[in-house]
Amino acid sequence: MSYWLCITTADNWEVIKKHKVWGVSKRYEKTISQVKPGDVLIFYVMQTKEKDKVLPPRIVGKAKVSSEVFRDSTKIFKGYGKEQTFPLRVKLTDLKEFQKPINFKELVPKLEFIKNKKYWTGYLRRAMVKLDENDVEVVMSE
Repeated sequence: MSYWLCITTADNWEVIKKHKVWGVSKRYEKTISQVKPGDVLIFYVMQTKEKDKVLPPRIVGKAKVSSEVFRDSTKIFKGYGKEQTFPLRVKLTDLKEFQKPINFKELVPKLEFIKNKKYWTGYLRRAMVKLDENDVEVVMSE
């Protein structure tokens, strides 16, 4: 079983919860092809502005992968640019939204996959990041 940090927006977190599916664009085919049923996805929501309030980047929930990767171009996700359908998808089960989101910035000093702590956002420019055991422990202990 592997653990993956999945980077998304607040709007798409709502889609994930509603449809119990995670999707990525074609450019991340090599990454999502490594995801297998039984793997755990941990969801990171980027900084969000709601009216006059800025919500920090946060970890909002987790789910277990319940299918192999499949293709579906149904437009359920809110995307930007040419690639808006996120057609490479996996189905989810045991989706749990955390009662209190975890402030990601507070985790940065403890996470091993982030080597340059000053420029940590560069490590989250992909759709998914595979987490090692130590980083999973850091995230889940919060």
